[in-house]
Amino acid sequence: MSGALAPGAVTGVVRPGAVPVRVVPVDRPIVFARYSMAAPVEDLYAISPAGGAPVKLTHTPAVSDVMPSWSPDGKRVAFLRYGSGGAIDGIWTMKSTGGDLKPVPGTEGASDPAWSPDGKRIAYSKPVDSQRELYVADVDGTPATRLTYSAQDEFHPTWSPDGKNLAFSRADIASGTSRLMRIQLSSLVQTPITLAGSHDWTPDWSSGNRIVFSRVDATGFAHLYVIRPDGSGTHRITSARANDKNPSWSPDGRRLVFTRGGTDDADPEHLFLVRADGTALTQLTKADTHDLEADWRP
Repeated sequence: MSGALAPGAVTGVVRPGAVPVRVVPVDRPIVFARYSMAAPVEDLYAISPAGGAPVKLTHTPAVSDVMPSWSPDGKRVAFLRYGSGGAIDGIWTMKSTGGDLKPVPGTEGASDPAWSPDGKRIAYSKPVDSQRELYVADVDGTPATRLTYSAQDEFHPTWSPDGKNLAFSRADIASGTSRLMRIQLSSLVQTPITLAGSHDWTPDWSSGNRIVFSRVDATGFAHLYVIRPDGSGTHRITSARANDKNPSWSPDGRRLVFTRGGTDDADPEHLFLVRADGTALTQLTKADTHDLEADWRP
């Protein structure tokens, strides 16, 4: 009978006669926002990709906490906090277990925080006059550098693995269209990733240098697609008669978590997992809630 360890097990140097110690791979939790019709204020939760009961991280009956983004070391989460009447309070960070909340100065009115791969900066979308532009700042809020100057709206920045570029959604609110763009941070040169007139939203850039996004295609439903940063190699991952949005890569780039559902407020939205090739679809959350904007810990 073989004494080999299970795949993924790790052992150190073993003295003669000693029992090898098996190190179990660390679970990488998923953080997300949740609300229900009975409790319309959103809080943040964490759940294991293996399933189980979500753990509530924030408890804010007067304000909503949404759009979470993990720090690369997994110790903190950035998120958007907004109050009653839709007033946006700005971006905050907290410990991964909740608590130790800190506002990021200068982010009043901002949204879509995205933590940089080196853990030092946060990119976000912020209103300027009548449109939204992209900014990047150190985690303490300074200095805030404006990246885009567009007559359209820029949303949902996501970092390249090397931290040198951002992909984002550029939306034309008048036409209801949105395309994916890429900006090089050193030069601020912008390059289209998807075509004008598309309906492409919420990109997420993988460690394997692929970008997943949600596209409302000819079916009328939002499906998940993958594309290379240069705009080549587009292929569809999901194809159900359902709306799939807010995808986030697993740390190894093999799986995705995303939200499915939500044709109206009475229709629950659940988190699902799927392999990058579209197989092994699994429903992760099943409560009568709206589970949104998941981010998989790096």
